[in-house]
Amino acid sequence: MSEHIRVSVADGVCTVAMHRPEKKNALTRDMYDGLATAIERSAADPEIRCLLLTGTEEVFCAGNDIADFRAPRPLDDPDTPTPSRRFYFGLANFEKPIVAAVPGLAIGIGCTMLLHADIVYAAPEARFRLPFVDLGLVPELGASMLVPWLVGRHRAAELLLLGDFFDAAAAERMGFVNRILDRAELLPNATATAKALARKPQEALRITKRLLRPEMPPLLARMEEERELIAERLAAPETQAIMANMLKPKR
Repeated sequence: MSEHIRVSVADGVCTVAMHRPEKKNALTRDMYDGLATAIERSAADPEIRCLLLTGTEEVFCAGNDIADFRAPRPLDDPDTPTPSRRFYFGLANFEKPIVAAVPGLAIGIGCTMLLHADIVYAAPEARFRLPFVDLGLVPELGASMLVPWLVGRHRAAELLLLGDFFDAAAAERMGFVNRILDRAELLPNATATAKALARKPQEALRITKRLLRPEMPPLLARMEEERELIAERLAAPETQAIMANMLKPKR
């Protein structure tokens, strides 16, 4: 398990916290592996009835770590899913309830993973962004399907094409989050909600969650398409130049 992914289990709830505050919880390959492992274990363990995702005290997740994203690594075994793929599809296929507590920044993957949560609470200070186009990339985790499904096509175009920040109040209005809570109350309330879900009749809960979600085969197909396009875009000169510029030392 990654040192930057902290996992605890109590009262039927698996709490998974991204903990790399010095980098605003930006995800590395190792962190994806830790997240994927926690999700897989939670899915398989009948004693775990709800998943709670959170970050550190002031940040949820600022997206992918760009340096780690670009770092050369050995070729992946084509028969073994990468850590990010395990996380993406483990999250999308997770049948138990998912609660998220967002204390601060939620950018890129930090925002798109919330689309797969069932109940999301955010602090007033939370800020959200879908910056894929500005990075020379395309959306991920099914966001190109889920964001229009959530907010409508025109607003989705605004969020995904312009890629501007939006605050917690806007996120609540659009349905990205259920409630805004003071930061001190955020995790206790999210934990209480997760425990309440863990006490519910589990089969009825799973069926109801399935009925609430979009049709899964088209969503999973779109996620695969996005991943293939991201791989192409990462090799594109446009994207390489953007990321190289981001990694230049700041004067």
